[in-house]
Amino acid sequence: MTVSGCGDRPRGIDPARTQTDPTQAIAEANRGVIDTLPFDDIDDFADADRGWIAALEPGTVTDASGKVVWDNDSYDFLTGSCPQSVNPSLWRQSQLAAKQGLYEIAPGFYQVRGLDLSNMTLIEGDTGVIVIDPLISAETAAAGLALYRAHRGDRPVTGLIYSHSHVDHFGGSHGVITPQDVAAGRCPVIAPVGFLEHAVAENIYTGTAMSRRAAYMYGAALPRGPRGQVGSGLGQTTSIGTIGLVAPTLDVTQAEQVEIVDGVRMVFQLTPGTEAPAEMNMYFPDRRILCMAENATHTMHNIVTLRGALVRDPHVWAKYLTDSINRYGRRADLVFSSHHWPIWGTDRIVEFLSLQRDMYAYLHDQTLRLMNQGYVGAEIAEMVQMPPALSTAWSTRGYYGSVSHNVKAIYQRYMGWFDGNPAHLWEHPPVDNARRHVAAMGGAAAVLQHAQRAYDEADYRWVVQLVNYVIFADPADETAKALQASAFEQLAYGAENATWRNFYLSGAYELRNGSFGTPTSANSAALAAALSVEQVFDAVALRIDGPKAWAARMTADWRIVDEGNRVHRTELRNGILVHYDRFPGDDLPAAEATVTLTRPALIRGLVGGGELKEGVLSGDITIDGDATALAKLPGLIDEPDPNFAIVTP
Repeated sequence: MTVSGCGDRPRGIDPARTQTDPTQAIAEANRGVIDTLPFDDIDDFADADRGWIAALEPGTVTDASGKVVWDNDSYDFLTGSCPQSVNPSLWRQSQLAAKQGLYEIAPGFYQVRGLDLSNMTLIEGDTGVIVIDPLISAETAAAGLALYRAHRGDRPVTGLIYSHSHVDHFGGSHGVITPQDVAAGRCPVIAPVGFLEHAVAENIYTGTAMSRRAAYMYGAALPRGPRGQVGSGLGQTTSIGTIGLVAPTLDVTQAEQVEIVDGVRMVFQLTPGTEAPAEMNMYFPDRRILCMAENATHTMHNIVTLRGALVRDPHVWAKYLTDSINRYGRRADLVFSSHHWPIWGTDRIVEFLSLQRDMYAYLHDQTLRLMNQGYVGAEIAEMVQMPPALSTAWSTRGYYGSVSHNVKAIYQRYMGWFDGNPAHLWEHPPVDNARRHVAAMGGAAAVLQHAQRAYDEADYRWVVQLVNYVIFADPADETAKALQASAFEQLAYGAENATWRNFYLSGAYELRNGSFGTPTSANSAALAAALSVEQVFDAVALRIDGPKAWAARMTADWRIVDEGNRVHRTELRNGILVHYDRFPGDDLPAAEATVTLTRPALIRGLVGGGELKEGVLSGDITIDGDATALAKLPGLIDEPDPNFAIVTP
């Protein structure tokens, strides 16, 4: 059959179809999963239900305007049997992760689960309640706290702890405390050393690119259902409410620092460079309870995430897990993390943590072994097979991370992007590369003929590689886009990894329907408010359009009155914005202009959505010297694009 208007194109997928059915090959592969994994082991379901008190009814959360920012009820379909369009192992994981409500995990220890990607833990102290990791959004955090208070009383929040520097563990802070509470000394905010630097840098410096790719990774914009988003492996998805950050008041800087908050004694285990650049576990010695933050969850985690991040260190991750086992795990009766469900019993805890440790150590060591035999990342990713004890344990399955992309991340960490083959040193960029490939293969029609044969033979990996050339050579080719979308869907239906499934389905959705943009933006005004002076100017420097600014020159001093009249100098030269503190007596040329303002006014004027001239008109900002020198800056700043293309050029 020839698609109308496509000339001699091969029989293709009808572009008008919205989604394809699972092919026989995918259906058979998914049925085969049942025979390879221990589905009769239901311990996780018992653990996930243990201590349940009540669910949020209905399971939705809205913002002040009435927009739904969280909808756990949209996953009600998971109560049914696994369809052919979902890997049965992933279906099981999503059934567990979708459980929501308030749980008592030990006397005085409670968790709110299923109200965001992460969990919020609440520990009752002498006078109030301590919150660990207040979710992503203020709205979901407030709903979780309200659910707790409905069953445990209106206890004040007397401590807030951030386990690490990822947004799903601090973004909802304004939903449980206010900056005024903190300023008045009513609520200490505790975080690992380096937390603020990494939390702000990740979400401000590369926030637009990461958020756009996170939309693919978590599938927040995808329809829910057996042929859509079924979860993300670590939780169900990300809430899309208001993100903020109340800055820490106490840094954990020592390896086994002890703090007492509202009568609760805690020992903090710093674990930098593991799941996050700044992260820490917590042990409660008086209760024999261990919190593993995100260093041990019921999945293989990421060495580098598909949304993009700094590459993590699985070697040090494994070493810290060994320390956790020896120092705390053997003295714990309960372990919980900031995702998934707890585990009770010392022997089970030690086995769980040991399997997690073995997983990261094995990935690291085997990748380096094969690397030193001359194999490159893409080859090693196909060669590494996990030991039987790890491949059959539910907690080490690749629902969030995967052997494939973790091995490539480890290779990247040690060897960088280049695999050593000079042929790969200076390849053409994607569009030029695609056009050359399509021409070399005899044109788009010939490429699609090959791709269609591959599709019929269930070689979907080859389909997406071939068709990608056609789309990047001609993004208006609807037949190519339809075939690519169909191949993406088949790969999604068979994927055990939730983030792979979401990436494939997101790509298919955008090929069929156009860009869904970025549902969640981490670069919010509330988060920007936590920026230091250095980070404000770093954020501006990263947006300077270099070629446009090559010839521009500007020198300005910024007097920050609420930081002791500190003076920070900026120099615009050669397409870069250099900035540094000035000190009394330094021998520097005079600035063209001196700007006097507070740090909040600086943030509003440069990165918080406002403009400097608004601050001048309001009287919050004064400029001495040549004010026109500063007028050069706005025209040289590039605006990030939250809707940039991913599956098309």
